[in-house]
Amino acid sequence: MKQFDVTGMTCAACSTRVEKAVCGLDGVTACSVSLLTNSMSVEGNATDEQIKNAVEKAGYQAQVKGEKDSGSNEEKNGNSEEKSLKKRLAASVIILLVLMYFSMGHTMAGLPVPAFFENNFIALGLIQMLLSLCVLIINKRFFINGIKGVKNLAPNMDTLVAMGSGVSFAWSVIMLFRMTSAPHEQMHSFIHELYFESAAMIVTLITVGKMLEARSKGKTTDALKALMRLAPDTAVIVKDEKEITVEARSIQVGDIFVVRPGDSIPADGVVIKGISAVDEAALTGESVPVDKAENDKVSAGTINQSGILYCRTTGVGKDTMLSSIIKMVSDAASTKAPVAKAADKVAGIFVPAVMLIALITVVIWLIAGESAGFALARGISVLVISCPCALGLATPVAIMVGSGIGAKNGILFKTAASLEGIGKIKIAVLDKTGTVTEGKPGVTDIIPADGISENELLSLAFSLEYASEHPLGRAVCERAETEGIVREEAESFEALTGNGVRARISGEQALGGSLSFASRHIQLSEEIRNRVNALSHDGKTPLIFARDSRLYGIIAVADKIRDDSRTAIAELKSMGIFTVMLTGDNKVTAGAVGKAAGVDKVIAGVLPEGKQAVVASLQQSGAVAMIGDGINDAPALVKADTGIAIGAGTDVAIDAADIVLIGSRLSDAVKAVRLGRAVLKNIYENLFWAFGYNIIGIPLAAGVFTEIFGWSMNPMFGAAAMSISSFLVVSNALRLNFKDFSSSAHDRKIKMISLREVDIMTKTMKIEGMMCMHCEARVKKTLEGVDGVIEAVVSHEEGTARLSLSKPVSDDVLSQVITAQDYKVISID
Repeated sequence: MKQFDVTGMTCAACSTRVEKAVCGLDGVTACSVSLLTNSMSVEGNATDEQIKNAVEKAGYQAQVKGEKDSGSNEEKNGNSEEKSLKKRLAASVIILLVLMYFSMGHTMAGLPVPAFFENNFIALGLIQMLLSLCVLIINKRFFINGIKGVKNLAPNMDTLVAMGSGVSFAWSVIMLFRMTSAPHEQMHSFIHELYFESAAMIVTLITVGKMLEARSKGKTTDALKALMRLAPDTAVIVKDEKEITVEARSIQVGDIFVVRPGDSIPADGVVIKGISAVDEAALTGESVPVDKAENDKVSAGTINQSGILYCRTTGVGKDTMLSSIIKMVSDAASTKAPVAKAADKVAGIFVPAVMLIALITVVIWLIAGESAGFALARGISVLVISCPCALGLATPVAIMVGSGIGAKNGILFKTAASLEGIGKIKIAVLDKTGTVTEGKPGVTDIIPADGISENELLSLAFSLEYASEHPLGRAVCERAETEGIVREEAESFEALTGNGVRARISGEQALGGSLSFASRHIQLSEEIRNRVNALSHDGKTPLIFARDSRLYGIIAVADKIRDDSRTAIAELKSMGIFTVMLTGDNKVTAGAVGKAAGVDKVIAGVLPEGKQAVVASLQQSGAVAMIGDGINDAPALVKADTGIAIGAGTDVAIDAADIVLIGSRLSDAVKAVRLGRAVLKNIYENLFWAFGYNIIGIPLAAGVFTEIFGWSMNPMFGAAAMSISSFLVVSNALRLNFKDFSSSAHDRKIKMISLREVDIMTKTMKIEGMMCMHCEARVKKTLEGVDGVIEAVVSHEEGTARLSLSKPVSDDVLSQVITAQDYKVISID
């Protein structure tokens, strides 16, 4: 995804125009323009020059984000815009007050003026024209941008303002010339046909609104700016055994840097010496400092609190966790939520439609016999009360504020769609290991077989599991190392996903794994099976080890439930979200963990490829969020409506997910749901205001209610209403900052869905005759065409097809369809 900064946009019509222009390029697959951050994200293979040219043809300017150090000057540019608006406003108000004194103060309230102007209506008109012209010149940007928009066939909010103010001024000039030839006794009536003060008031009030909007928009990006300020400007590194102070951005990977108490850590690194506590609240949302010692990781932007740390740099610049967080928040702000599509469609035709309504309004009132001044006042009121900005800002301001709040709490939303999606979920699917549980299991029971000692059993298990990356295998190895057990070299090691491991040790075949896996290779007595089942009922995972077809014994491993899992699951359920624990562990063990955690349903014994199928099946009952941390969770994270990765998980899982929980706490997933719901509600409120304001305001300005209720609107009041409409939308979004998303006090419980029964069964077929990838694809397509088969994972190298079934399917049916394709079925387990 390419990121660009876009300048010259003033309203939703502008952003829609830019988006349409870029989407029309060959090679562009997606484009999203944010009015809030004046940024654009583009996907596809169009060149930067093509994209910039398309934006320029639409009447705006674009440059690649980061060019000319634009990123570092973002805050400076924002402040510069606000200062410019303040200067314009101050000058406009001073002149406007003088103008109002001459126009309304003298002619309506009878306030005194210099003798030269007494009963000199021409002079009064001229001074009003000159003062008004000064205000219009000060606010010339409205006219420049408005005319440019018309020239590019893309009228915008500035066009409406320029037309409203310009027509008021032009009409007043015409009336002033008519006064020069009118009898003196009629001049008093002509003076009331002058709208010079309205012309000046319109642009001044809109400038007020723009300034308030700019200030409020600045506050929506406060969280992002705060993240950018976390990284220190300088750092202390060790060079030639001396400590020297350098610019933080000059640190290189491999450098040794020193962090003293109270200092911010300048780069990502690993502690090589020292012990301290580090405040990581800015990144993870966790208020309790984290103890750091040798080999522990530290992140840029966190604060050292106690001892001195010496660290080796592992990541600098864009490669740090802090930079990744900033990028995710920025990317989320530059994308669009699905709910924004309706507003975009309206914004695309809004300004031309308003101009047409204004013209029709003038014509109708003239036909009705009203004066030209009255008809023009109604048309001008329609132009200046209409506010496309409110439509354009309704969604992005809420998304930006929500993304910032998430970042403060260690919750990273990759896109606006993920922030909206998490607020709509009905089902939460939780991986067991590393998500509901700590993911760091430990050995609880060592049960050697007859004639085998504990040390012999541990030695065999250590030798087998040494090359395994599975958490259960690592737990066995850690226990063996603690006991000082010596391992043997294993050859031809194989990790059989979802089953166990096997290898050759001293020329003998050895294996370790689940009951179902072991029972396919060795004879197990009823006593052993009962022992395994008893361990499983206690929530432990029994691993059976054998060598040369002889049982060596059982080692039971248990994974502790996270401290916050029970509370988090209970809170999800209290919000009406159906909770499902999904695991490849056996049903008995999973059932024990699920019961202790308090989930609504446990789906166990699912192979990694089957998790995606389970999620697909659950989606038939409602929107699904998948929460996981491992490589085997990645397909399910992608398949789910919203994928949530535990931050301490694998890079693959994090890349596949829509939301990342940096603090690796399930309770943060609950916060994410609350935040998503609050943002979604806020967006609906903003859209209701934006649409409602225009639906009510335009007819009121047009004079629809004049004959019925006697209501009419002065153009100045229309301008005032327009000036505060966008400000109100942004202010409403800022209210999100005052909510406590860790509290369940204001949780709104939705009706829990009625979950259709999900019982994923698995079968493994041994198939002979598959020679290549084409054979795999053919067998896969054939099997997945059978009713009840959700997914088939086929390997021609292993000669297997692993099936995930939603209902029982007979072996005969499976054999027949494969045989019909000229392959041979050896066995079905």
